[in-house]
Amino acid sequence: MKPVLQLSRVHEVKKILRRAGLNTVCEESRCPNISECFGNRTATFMILGDRCTRACSFCNVSRGSGKKPDPSEPERLLEAVECLGLDYVVITSVTRDDLEDGGADHFYRCIRTLKENIPGIKVEVLIPDFGGMVESLKRVLDGGPDVLNHNVETVPRLYPRVRNGSDYERSLEVLRKSKELAPYIPTKSALILGFGETFEEVTRVMEDLRSCGVDFLTVGQYYQPSFRHHPVVKYYSSDEFSLIEKVGYDLGFKFVASGPHVRSSYRAFEAYFTSSLYIPGEHKP
Repeated sequence: MKPVLQLSRVHEVKKILRRAGLNTVCEESRCPNISECFGNRTATFMILGDRCTRACSFCNVSRGSGKKPDPSEPERLLEAVECLGLDYVVITSVTRDDLEDGGADHFYRCIRTLKENIPGIKVEVLIPDFGGMVESLKRVLDGGPDVLNHNVETVPRLYPRVRNGSDYERSLEVLRKSKELAPYIPTKSALILGFGETFEEVTRVMEDLRSCGVDFLTVGQYYQPSFRHHPVVKYYSSDEFSLIEKVGYDLGFKFVASGPHVRSSYRAFEAYFTSSLYIPGEHKP
């Protein structure tokens, strides 16, 4: 793709998003792949506002209390997806501990709005932990997402410094419970490397994820968004990322993407459509 053409498409996607009044994690997190994804008319939509109630030290999303869920957002999301001509959509959100259900019903409404209006659309959701509320998780699953993603992000030892307000075991339970409630929905998680973890710790997390039945895994390099964020302790080599990918497949993951610029939602459709879990023509409600 010619750079000028790609830049034109980036502006086109931004115009569609602004017209629909939507946020993307691509922009909020300063994702390194934003030009490539926008250039290919894809985006990871971030619902429930742009302010997170937690304070992960690596994340560039703004902190604070959000507004009440906007009942028009599912329709605006539909408008943007139709304008972009997408057949695979990723929906995520900020963490909303201030909402009674953590925003689960809003996820449900967004999923159903897309599913009921675009035949064959595939929807991946990247959800927060909902404070461990099983009913919230069940509400999202009742919407019929095609992939349920929840990121552990880092190793348990580093949670107090990296994921303040989150809990490693609680995140594992979200993934474990998802498989229990909806075994036909593939689950996915992600690790970000560079916070000071050891290779042995990374391997143990991967083993934990497989013990919860997680199907897809992404592993990427952490880049410090600003001086006020957690510093980068280590930059991993291509060989190290390749080794992690091999370990992942040896552990039984159906799809592993491991590399410096890999992010949880980067080329998400590849995990779904290239894995053995995809059956052409199959469409869950």
